[in-house]
Amino acid sequence: MSLVSVIIPTYNRIETLGRAVDSVLNQTYQNLECLIVDDASTDGTDHFVIERYSNDPRVKLVSLTENQGVSHARNIGFSHAQGDYIALLDSDDEWLKHKLEKQIHWAKNNPHHPLIHGEEIWIRNGKRVNPKFKHKKEGGKIFQRCLGLCLISPSAALMTRELYQEMNGFREDFIVCEDYELWLRVTHKYEVGFIEEPILNKYGGHDDQLSARYKAMDYWRVKAMHEIYDHPDFNLNESESQALKEMILEKARILEMGYLKHGNLENLSYVRSILTTFSELP
Repeated sequence: MSLVSVIIPTYNRIETLGRAVDSVLNQTYQNLECLIVDDASTDGTDHFVIERYSNDPRVKLVSLTENQGVSHARNIGFSHAQGDYIALLDSDDEWLKHKLEKQIHWAKNNPHHPLIHGEEIWIRNGKRVNPKFKHKKEGGKIFQRCLGLCLISPSAALMTRELYQEMNGFREDFIVCEDYELWLRVTHKYEVGFIEEPILNKYGGHDDQLSARYKAMDYWRVKAMHEIYDHPDFNLNESESQALKEMILEKARILEMGYLKHGNLENLSYVRSILTTFSELP
């Protein structure tokens, strides 16, 4: 049985961390290690983990002395990981008990899929909600569908160790949308697997989510797409190139209007340069 390294980055989420960790330890697939990366929390997270899980050798605590963000925490977790597969879990989410078992089974039968994700149950402010059609998850060649928004939740992702290494992990200079950026690089090159049954409960609506703290997140999506468009390693076909150009223009126009409306001029010149450049392309 392949060892799965589960990486849980956390920052001041002592109230939900136990639920997340317990959902890992209660998996039907048991050959795992659980790496909790405490990103310099100030709420006693390290003491909580030591007191609650010190007798379980599968749980390993990595304590950081300086808060450097979720990408850094995940990458540090990977540097400690011993597994053949890497699974991610946000500290406010919760796996269903067959999550890893289903994904490992898929991985063994579909070795050409280095990443497998799955369906999720959305819970917002304590109530289950139905995602919109645009959030519909799927597998296969999904690069163009991933341009509009992030279609793979980190908490749903299981990937091979080799894939994480090949992609050099998460971009630490992306303060948000770091998952969106990584999934674009992955899905451009590979088909991904997908478990159609729900494999986790994804919680939202709380104030400490990055999506709630940072506005104009499309700036980071435009930045990610722009870099892919200009990068020589991405051999975009005609359809991909056109879809990428159209999405960059769409999001840049929305950003420009938002920046002007709210007087947020910090990134206005960059967005306008993008509009000029891509509007002139055939």
